[in-house]
Amino acid sequence: MSTPSGFDELIHPSTRLSVVALLAATEWADFPFIRDSLSLSDSALSKQLHTLEEAGYLEIRKEGGGRKRRTKVRLTSRGRTAFEGHVAALRAIVEGAGPAAAAAPATESAAAAGTGPQQQRAEAGR
Repeated sequence: MSTPSGFDELIHPSTRLSVVALLAATEWADFPFIRDSLSLSDSALSKQLHTLEEAGYLEIRKEGGGRKRRTKVRLTSRGRTAFEGHVAALRAIVEGAGPAAAAAPATESAAAAGTGPQQQRAEAGR
């Protein structure tokens, strides 16, 4: 199976996918909220945010100064488009696996449904 159009290798690693999915649901998010929501260390999150920012997928804003400095993050329109394309590609991959599951032998399907030969004989004897 070939990789569907829209599949994004940059977003695909689970940590980056989690970051982008979280940001897709909001306009702006504070760094501590993202960190705590995804159970990441400051350094791990910073590294992922930097990678996504370099690709143009995120905008990072630093507000305030000193101890009250806050870091806010949002998806750019490019990042949102990439995320939506990646989700569509993942759906295409999952849906592509459907026909293989439907082609399972009838005895396996019947067993999974609880209608194997023993079940069928028991029902016929009722």
